[in-house]
Amino acid sequence: MSHLTAPTPSFEAALGAGPLGVGVPGYGHPLLAPAEWGELHRLAQEGPHPYGGGPLHWAVLNVADGPGSRPDPHCLAAVARLRAATGPDRSAGGRRPGPRLLGHLNAAYGSRSFGELVSEAHRYLDWYGVDGFILDRCPTDRTHLAETRRVATTLRALTDDAYLVFRHGEHPCAGYAESADQLVTFAGPWTEYRWSQVAEWTADHPPERFCHLVHGIPRTHLEEALRIARWQGAGTVFFTDRRDTGAGDAWQTLPGYWDEFVSRIGPGVSE
Repeated sequence: MSHLTAPTPSFEAALGAGPLGVGVPGYGHPLLAPAEWGELHRLAQEGPHPYGGGPLHWAVLNVADGPGSRPDPHCLAAVARLRAATGPDRSAGGRRPGPRLLGHLNAAYGSRSFGELVSEAHRYLDWYGVDGFILDRCPTDRTHLAETRRVATTLRALTDDAYLVFRHGEHPCAGYAESADQLVTFAGPWTEYRWSQVAEWTADHPPERFCHLVHGIPRTHLEEALRIARWQGAGTVFFTDRRDTGAGDAWQTLPGYWDEFVSRIGPGVSE
């Protein structure tokens, strides 16, 4: 793993200049989480943002640890409503406006086959018209770098302007940054995040290349968490007071302080 360090004051000042946005790592099924999908719809209608169309940069669609075996009518309806909030599918020669919808692909730290991942990606595109993919449980070591690059190259070839997020959960070797639009370099509890450090090589990239996902943050520490994200050079975050029981359930519902969280990122969002 790359050497970790605390940023210097000048590094902190440079990285703290840009705005933050929200990346939603995967709400529950629309039948079980209607309020959460309603908030995606609301945020999708927000105004321009430097990289992502509004305070919502992207949201992950995870039907059944992947796209499932057939189109889900409830997910189709939720996706259609989200699309309606952001305008027509695609402008001439350009990306669909608004936040990106990403299909969830479980890389299982390199144990999933190339064919499995590409097959699931095709189903996401055919059924839900996603804008890209999040490669969850992405490897971090050099051993799997070549195969991950192969997967990424193929995913980009499947659709124009495919946006790729690698969810490592920690800092990978620097080579992974060459294949993804964004890396999730932290995914874990507040008790670890508040003492975390940043890899030196990240200083060579702008904040929009990095995302932090943190659970178990008390409301009283929300501002501190936002300062850490800016200090470490993350452009996209999802913070919640929910706690992960080991099944990824911390991300499936809204934080208790959702309005406060979003209002501190994008002005004019919270009522």
